[in-house]
Order: sequence, then C-alpha cells, then structure tokens
Amino acid sequence: MAEKRALVVRSAVREVVKDMRISDEFFEALDKEVEALIKRAIERAKANGRSTLRASDV
Repeated sequence: MAEKRALVVRSAVREVVKDMRISDEFFEALDKEVEALIKRAIERAKANGRSTLRASDV
C-alpha cells in the first residue's frame, strides 16, 4: 500500500504547540481531520454549484 502524503506541516504545528511533545498518532489523527474537513468543503461547494472552495465552505 502506498504511503499517504501528510496534509499538515509538522514544523508549523510544532510552532503552535511550542513546549509540548507531539506523538506521531496526533499527526495522523490531525491529517485525517484535515482531510475530512477538505472533503466536506468540496461537497458544500459542489452543492452550491461552485468549483471554487471558499472560506465559507469550511
């Protein structure tokens, strides 16, 4: 099975988190949430007859 590409930049997340440690499982769960958010935004845009994602789709 092909490895999945990460959707979030780990270094950027670490900058936000600062002094806490972050497990690999956190990044995996975060990537899944981001992917689900993107898919919901796509469906909302399509439902509104658009092919452009907007902030309002989030």
